[in-house]
Amino acid sequence: MNTALSIIIGIIIFCAIIIIHEGGHFFAAKACGVPVSEFAIGMGPVIFKKQGKETLFTIRLFPIGGFCSMGEDEESEDEHSFRRQAVWKRMIVIVAGAFMNIILGFILSFIFFGVSGKGITNTIALFSDDNAPSHVSGLEVGDEFVRINGLKVFTMNDVIYELTNDEDGLVDFVVRRNGELVTLNGVRFETQLDPETGKQTLIYDFKVYSEKITAGNLARYSVNKFIYDGRIVLMSLRDIIRGKYGINDLSGPVGIVSAISSVTAQTGKVDWGYMLEMAMLITINVGIFNLLPLPSLDGGRFVFLVIEAIRRKQLKAETEGMIHFVGISLLMVLMVVVTFNDIRALL
Repeated sequence: MNTALSIIIGIIIFCAIIIIHEGGHFFAAKACGVPVSEFAIGMGPVIFKKQGKETLFTIRLFPIGGFCSMGEDEESEDEHSFRRQAVWKRMIVIVAGAFMNIILGFILSFIFFGVSGKGITNTIALFSDDNAPSHVSGLEVGDEFVRINGLKVFTMNDVIYELTNDEDGLVDFVVRRNGELVTLNGVRFETQLDPETGKQTLIYDFKVYSEKITAGNLARYSVNKFIYDGRIVLMSLRDIIRGKYGINDLSGPVGIVSAISSVTAQTGKVDWGYMLEMAMLITINVGIFNLLPLPSLDGGRFVFLVIEAIRRKQLKAETEGMIHFVGISLLMVLMVVVTFNDIRALL
């Protein structure tokens, strides 16, 4: 029952994030006087529809996205149509969806720490024993992590991410010790072979302090967590471009819901803290991904608007529409492949 509930909650979370995104476009369009012909949640065949005063609201069969149709690629004689608006207004409408996702992530970060009541510090509390390799090679109790392998540390998750992706067992740190910054190069960790991936992974031989969330530190923890999630999305995209991760490492809505339900199956209860963290990461991911300068994505449309502002001339609607059609077609193919991989992993 808990697993089924988690699947339902996972679908609701994903749909809510899409509603927030498309709602950003919708309300920005309304504020700028742009008519919206359809506001859709999901893709594929329509399973529910309701005609508003101006907009058709629909729910579609597959909960893997949504759209806010404003006639972006259509010429129209209507002076209120999207393409007849000032370029700065269209820019606002295009980025509003991603902006709302990022704002939601920031809000969820505050809610997460406010509900959990506990924060994990970046300060070492103890080692597994006096002969722990990282202790012997330089780290000490009370050290506060400032940088790891040149990366600024905002949360302990930054340290975990770098240690998880390290392969040689040697890590460079900058720590704050007794109020001063100390550089430690080549801190050593023992490694072990991960039987699932076949890769060497580091053995964590220290623990850090936790502390109670108060009015004084809530904002710091929330902002740092928000920055971490945003940066981890960008770093993951960078690693995909570099070829570190392949298409089989990507997850879509099915994989996300599966991850949520698997955690529930392991713990035997709905982990609301985990749900909040997942929602936070997903909404930030959706916001950043949509700002990528790729055809059919909001970022791609924004690039066309920037070019238009520079040229002071619009690209033909048919030409721009064809470019975005190719982009959305390729994106749909990617979604099908990712969804197939998610389902195969489930089975």
